[in-house]
Amino acid sequence: MQPEEGRNRVIIENVTPEIDCGRFPIKRIIGDEVVVEATILTDGHDAISAALLYRQQGSDGWFRAAMEPLGNDRWRASFPVENMGRYRYTVEGWVDHFKTWARDLAKRVSAGQDVSVDLLIGAEMVEKAQQGAEGTDAKWLSTYAETLRTGDSDAAHHALSPELARLMSIHGAREFATTYPKELEVVVDRERARFGAWYELFPRSCAAEPGRHGTFKDVEARLPYVASMGFDVLYLPPIHPIGTSFRKGRNNTTTPTPGDPGSPWAIGAAEGGHKAIHPELGTLEDFRHLVDAAREYNIEIALDIAFQCAPEHPYVKEHPEWFRQRPDGTIQYAENPPKKYQDIYPFDFETADWSALWDELKSVILYWAEQGVKIFRIDNPHTKPFPFWEWLIAEVKREYPEAIFLSEAFTRPAALYGLAKRGFTQSYNYFPWRNTKWELTTYLTELTQTEVREFNGPNLWPNTPDILPEFLQFGGRPAFMSRFVLAATLGPSYGIYGAAFELCDNTPLAPGREEYLDSEKYEIKQWDIDRPDSLKDLIGRVNQIRHENPAFHANHNLRFHEVDNEQIIAYSKSSVDGSNQVLVVVNLDPHYKQAGFITLPLEVLSLDPRQPYQAHDLLTDARYLWQGTRNYVELDPQTVPAHIFVLRRKIRTEHDFDYYL
Repeated sequence: MQPEEGRNRVIIENVTPEIDCGRFPIKRIIGDEVVVEATILTDGHDAISAALLYRQQGSDGWFRAAMEPLGNDRWRASFPVENMGRYRYTVEGWVDHFKTWARDLAKRVSAGQDVSVDLLIGAEMVEKAQQGAEGTDAKWLSTYAETLRTGDSDAAHHALSPELARLMSIHGAREFATTYPKELEVVVDRERARFGAWYELFPRSCAAEPGRHGTFKDVEARLPYVASMGFDVLYLPPIHPIGTSFRKGRNNTTTPTPGDPGSPWAIGAAEGGHKAIHPELGTLEDFRHLVDAAREYNIEIALDIAFQCAPEHPYVKEHPEWFRQRPDGTIQYAENPPKKYQDIYPFDFETADWSALWDELKSVILYWAEQGVKIFRIDNPHTKPFPFWEWLIAEVKREYPEAIFLSEAFTRPAALYGLAKRGFTQSYNYFPWRNTKWELTTYLTELTQTEVREFNGPNLWPNTPDILPEFLQFGGRPAFMSRFVLAATLGPSYGIYGAAFELCDNTPLAPGREEYLDSEKYEIKQWDIDRPDSLKDLIGRVNQIRHENPAFHANHNLRFHEVDNEQIIAYSKSSVDGSNQVLVVVNLDPHYKQAGFITLPLEVLSLDPRQPYQAHDLLTDARYLWQGTRNYVELDPQTVPAHIFVLRRKIRTEHDFDYYL
């Protein structure tokens, strides 16, 4: 069967970025440039032109950006994204007969050949373009056409003028243009979607007096402390009423004692469910006041959303069809055999009433968005259907485009990335278990230098209430310091499970277990946040460095560098304009001093290899004068196991003083 139009001679292939043949959008932040490349070719020797077409979803018409050839039939152009929401883009290419004509005319003129007929051919093309132009452009095209028809000695000169080429690139015929058959998408978020420091705390553990259940007012009193460490997001575990049936006791036992508060993730009681607040935390008005107070400190409140129910949750009585019924008449509780979670009922997403279930769960997110929350940490999203998340996130962002979703998807890579493709803004990942130089280099390269970076926003956490990695258990305070610096500088978004991290709590539940002994998930803790061995000063300094150096605000600019010691890792980041160059060096050995030589690609770092340059350690304020590509470092984990350098190039010498910028 013949094609509908057989005169479209241009072929467009291998468009990038394109995720899964255009099935999923790429992700960007307001102010980014979206760089698009494509392989564009045609038969024979005709010249071709190409354009990148783009528009914000809902707008009429396309904007066009001329694509430039890179060689070997590869073309590139870019466009800015200036607003939140979705953009579309595609590529168009056509045989450019005027460009072909001008190229060949120049060759004939150079060879001294008669070009009188060629000029008439050009005049016809210019006249045709003039018919579709308006105003000054139409006037100038008419003038050029008349000049070409004269055929005099100056006609060829005017035919090859850059101005005529410009006008024809705008108004010239694009007959039989080929348009890439897919309109690809970009989801554009606000800056916090990429850059931010998260701090997790349990509100019930914030009381000043031992033995008292903390409240939202206690959290509010903690805000200056969190702000002093430079955090951008304060993340709260579920704040809802906690079930009493099968309530877990301390250390996740099934035999609670009177007064055990239970797990916040066992959601729902007589007081209400996912839209209710645990009565001991305060009122809805108290919560709203906390959200507003946090905003005064430039902190956003993030809420944990766990779509699961305690046996007392109102949904269990009102919608029993939303849960899986067992043959003995009981409801199926959560299990990960041999582990049993009798205090939690998972939703049955295969229920015949699935549409109503979806709508209700969406209303939970919208309810808290109405209370001022725009950041949501989603508990175990990989245990719910992927189509549900794709629908829910799109629905929420239609009303609240500023909404951010963090996926707690400690699961298989395909599932983790699959959730990111379907709308999750950020994701937990395998960073807690990547400790060696090879592991860190390989994994972070995957996250930042492959196609993964187009849709997955990593959020690096060295610990969580569920995860106490072995490295922290055995490495002591130096391990906490090095893992913190790595998390905070390898990625633009990171988080810590608050007081447990800054106080270096490293006691596991049992040998070989990566869970906390006396976990805050099952009891109210009293943290001495003023302890002299706290990491709060280091944390505050690093967060300040992150804010002041735009190189740390991006994800794709990470480059690892050679160090002749496997216990030392070195990597750099550059700001978009190249004015801010940072170099991080970390001792991965928490027990012993390590030293080695770093090899740096000076040209890539905007440094003159013929000139000395300054390495200013922002952690200690020490300044080193370096020369050449190889330089020595030495790090003692018992003091500060890392350098965070700003690299400054020499700009002038005056009266024997060196100046660096």
